[in-house]
Amino acid sequence: MTTNPPRPEVLRYTAFSRSPEGGNPAGVVLDAAGLDDGDMLAVAADLGYSESAFLTAPPPGLGGREGRAYSIRYFSPKAEVPFCGHATIATAVALAERTGPGELLFATPAGVVPVEVTEEGGTVRATLTSVEPHIEEIADADLAEALAALGWPAEDLDPAFPPRIAFAGARHLVLAAGTRARLAALSYDFARLEALMHRLDLTTLQLVWRESATVFHVRDPFPVGGVVEDPATGAAAAAFGAYARDLGLVAEDAVLTLHQGEDLGRPGELTVTLRAGDARVRVGGAGTRIG
Repeated sequence: MTTNPPRPEVLRYTAFSRSPEGGNPAGVVLDAAGLDDGDMLAVAADLGYSESAFLTAPPPGLGGREGRAYSIRYFSPKAEVPFCGHATIATAVALAERTGPGELLFATPAGVVPVEVTEEGGTVRATLTSVEPHIEEIADADLAEALAALGWPAEDLDPAFPPRIAFAGARHLVLAAGTRARLAALSYDFARLEALMHRLDLTTLQLVWRESATVFHVRDPFPVGGVVEDPATGAAAAAFGAYARDLGLVAEDAVLTLHQGEDLGRPGELTVTLRAGDARVRVGGAGTRIG
């Protein structure tokens, strides 16, 4: 007689909010050594969150302190993704509650991502440092198809923010709305946008509206992950920080505040830090356990 090994515990955390009702929920499995790809996908699909994170032992040569370095993989309900910011933050907060704040090191499919975790006044915050980013232009025909899928006339875009594809661990199409009302009125053709995103290898669309020099409101359609919209998107925030700096829209040394999730009833806040002389982007926020 054979018995199936017990499934590891699946934790639920939210990232980029101090409240379980805000930010972006993620599943976190701190010991996924007994799970294969199908198992991880099944866990992510069962949870239904935009992504879940799975930890295993670090690869040889990763470095980092013993017990504070890991391999990490990310699955949406539909597929594996190369990098997920909010699930990284959620995982770091979950680990910090068990082993204390400090430095963590994650080997992700996109590259090595350090995370610094702090605790003050009962609030745990984690800040990840992205892999080196890059920016590329989008073809006119692909931009027209994206706008058609969104139902956005081209004149509703902010001309100060040229459309670009930005990468800081995953690829995101950055489009800037000219008004907050345009950003709020998001109702798109799911299948049409999903098809375009698969063709361009995009993880989300990073839709932004600039409130002030360093404050932005953002939304992220995520049909390729099987969800209509991601409530708070750390990977896209990192990509946007790189985009804004590359185009000279913000200073090389800058701290940006991104508000996301308000239109979904899950408000969250992402802090994006840019440092002169370092191409990488830092994205941080609070996190807490759900339930």
